[in-house]
Amino acid sequence: MMPETVASPLTIARRSDVNARRVRVAQALEAMQTEGYEITISAVAARAKVHRSFIHRHLDLRAKVYAAADEPSTATATTRQSLEADNLNLHATIRRQTQHIADLEARLSELLGEQAYSRTGLGAPHDHAALQEQNQTLQNEVHELQAKLQDQEEELGAAREANRQLMSQLNKTAGNEFAGPPRY
Repeated sequence: MMPETVASPLTIARRSDVNARRVRVAQALEAMQTEGYEITISAVAARAKVHRSFIHRHLDLRAKVYAAADEPSTATATTRQSLEADNLNLHATIRRQTQHIADLEARLSELLGEQAYSRTGLGAPHDHAALQEQNQTLQNEVHELQAKLQDQEEELGAAREANRQLMSQLNKTAGNEFAGPPRY
């Protein structure tokens, strides 16, 4: 014969906690059914203040939640008028979305066409006149800079020639001073 094992206080506390949570889940499920809320495991767990995994671990609780979710709600009654109103609203929404999609497709097509047109270089740019004016301005600046460069090159050439002449004169004068008296 096996000796009886006495449950530890920790085991007793755990069982008590599990039972209290099971009761909260059952109460939450019952309240949600009577109030007509949508029943999902997440909704029941949130209402019972337990984690979803608690319901998933206890197969009987999970089966009760699934069974309650499959039952039609008694709190919400649908009528033919409400279904027709929903149907009309959905048709209007579809019409608006179809028009919006068509507008977006047209705009996208226009942008892609402009992009292809500009990338291929088939047409002139939109601001052709402004680009021609800018090109003319830049060409005038280039001509002015070339003229200035030509003037500076001429001045530099003249300065170099003057420098050569002065150096030549200095060398002649310096050569005469150090040569001493003329020899006879």
